[in-house]
Amino acid sequence: MKRISAISAIFFMVMTFLPAPASAISIPDELELGDEFMQKIHRQQVILDDPAANHLIDAIGRHIVAQLPPQPFNFSFYLIDDGTFNAFASPGANIFVHRGLITALSSTDELAGILAHEIAHAVSRHVSQSIDRSKLVNMGTLAGVLAGIIVGSAGGGGEAAQALTMGSMAAGYSSMLTYTRQNETEADQKAFTLLKQTCFSPEGLLVSLNKLRAADYMGIEGIPDYFKTHPGSGSRIAHLSGLLSDYAHDPSGISCPDTYGYDMVKYRIMGLYEPINETIRIIESKITEDPSNPALYYGLGLLHARENRRNQAISQLQKALSFSLMDPLILLDLGRIYTLDGQYDKAMKILPGIQSDPVLGTTARFHLAEAQLESGDVPSAEQNLIRVTETSPKSFPRAYYHLGAIMSRENRIALSHYYLGIYYDLMQDSKNAARHLKRAIDKGLDDPDTKTAAEERLQRISSGKRPS
Repeated sequence: MKRISAISAIFFMVMTFLPAPASAISIPDELELGDEFMQKIHRQQVILDDPAANHLIDAIGRHIVAQLPPQPFNFSFYLIDDGTFNAFASPGANIFVHRGLITALSSTDELAGILAHEIAHAVSRHVSQSIDRSKLVNMGTLAGVLAGIIVGSAGGGGEAAQALTMGSMAAGYSSMLTYTRQNETEADQKAFTLLKQTCFSPEGLLVSLNKLRAADYMGIEGIPDYFKTHPGSGSRIAHLSGLLSDYAHDPSGISCPDTYGYDMVKYRIMGLYEPINETIRIIESKITEDPSNPALYYGLGLLHARENRRNQAISQLQKALSFSLMDPLILLDLGRIYTLDGQYDKAMKILPGIQSDPVLGTTARFHLAEAQLESGDVPSAEQNLIRVTETSPKSFPRAYYHLGAIMSRENRIALSHYYLGIYYDLMQDSKNAARHLKRAIDKGLDDPDTKTAAEERLQRISSGKRPS
């Protein structure tokens, strides 16, 4: 086989990732729909803000996206709080991964395969083509239907989402918003092409597809029959097997993004979010097969912490540390659980060492502030809480609650109401948020910038928009 020249390779990449046919909705329309969709998804509160899992998904996804020619959309990656084996691309290149996908897979290669497939759907604009076929023009209505289908199918969106999902409009339109087998084959082909340029092996996509098929995803209870986002797994497996039959992946010379290790993130997700008793049985069984795996003890410790069995939790995390000394994830949660257990001195010895971690640092600072607050070091707690809100304004609502309590204790009443207003806003309690922000303004906020921020937030709440 002749070697393809650099120019030919670039031409092949550009031709492979050309925009969708003219039958798709326009790019501006898709951007508008993507914004509407994200507004509704955020209101459903189904997105998990877990730093380690978010970093895993984002780092892998951006490594893959970096192989693309310039795109009209900015790719974003999110984790959905749902235990099913699924991932999907929404309008505007928003890529979603269910936590159940992470717990079902075993390696970064497998997750990269799924993400590359979803990225390929977005690049090919398959969603926008389906929307054009559906002949829907009202962006707000369509975004609501899409959000209802996705959230309702997960069984976690509450009665309103279920009603929207099972309504006649959703049932009628969602059949037109599914991918065709041709879409799937095209996405697999493009994913294969993308993965060849990365440090991840394309074989991961094949392995994940085999797991998808083995899980009999199409028959999982709780997913409507009409919501079949990935048809034709058997033919896709055969097609990918053919592509891989004479391919050998060589990642040498390609730098791979840093993550915390797939097993560590996987068992973190299981420990924090999966059903407790069943997951304890699963992990304890795996420990008998793999007694030196720190991720298993880590996950088990997190499960015991959720049961308020803190001594057992601490014991399991210490076992995990004996196999993986100084692991930042284990140390982070050990410090957190020490705080919950009232062992503030131990927490305050562990957590400062993680504050320099580029991903976990803000979370460590937040838990350190809680330990300082409980131990009576209010000035240090206040300083750290302010740093947390400046670094990550939306990820730690409780930081604003603590600041509100501190300001009240110090008789700084206007600031107390201001911070409580932000807390309730982030908790989507608009009534209490507006009440506290009005009081903050009425009591007289000394800093002009803070007063302006309070007024703008109050105005946004009054307009019914979500926190920006």
